[in-house]
Amino acid sequence: MATTAAIVGVFVGRPAPIGEVRRRPVVSAIAKAPVTSAWLDVSTTNLAGDRQADLSVHGGPDKAVYVYPVAHYPAWRADGFAVDIGGFGENLALDGIAEDDVRLGDAWRWGEALVEVSQPRAPCYKLSLHTGRKDVGPRMLATGRCGWYLRVLETGRVPIAGSLTLERRDPGAATIADAFAAIFDDGRAAETDVVDRVLRSPALAAGWRDPLRARRGAAVR
Repeated sequence: MATTAAIVGVFVGRPAPIGEVRRRPVVSAIAKAPVTSAWLDVSTTNLAGDRQADLSVHGGPDKAVYVYPVAHYPAWRADGFAVDIGGFGENLALDGIAEDDVRLGDAWRWGEALVEVSQPRAPCYKLSLHTGRKDVGPRMLATGRCGWYLRVLETGRVPIAGSLTLERRDPGAATIADAFAAIFDDGRAAETDVVDRVLRSPALAAGWRDPLRARRGAAVR
């Protein structure tokens, strides 16, 4: 598995209207702009200049930074989606790693900061509004091209170029691909060992752990 990942772009945004649902405006910070300074600060909840519109489902310590692999963009464009790097609302676009390379609890050094993999990303209706495609969520579920969130263990200044370096990994921990499949892939979710391996990770965010436990409980009853 990869132990370094190249930074392709860093993005931040603030809440703004992105469309309407049932004639009511929808506000989101999913539309982000590239950071042009050489460095910026990262706190336990955000990159400097980044905000979330609805903290009940976005942001917070377990979702401080959203990562997306740039390797997925050619596949999205081949599927007919007009998206460029940064187009999925990510804060950090990386090359060299993907969901099946990254494990829950992986700790990566990014400049002065130490960040930890906490959970996959689940698609929501705001992604559909942002991309203008109602099928973007179902396609993400079908392909597993979800990306993942980081929590910040050590704050500090981070560069917008260069690379992240893996500092700590449990080689037996579940991958992000496993964690995503445990919720959204009915075939994989039925495999007890996959679900249990995901739930065993102490780094798994509560927002992913709680519904997975509920699904696991329903499966065994």
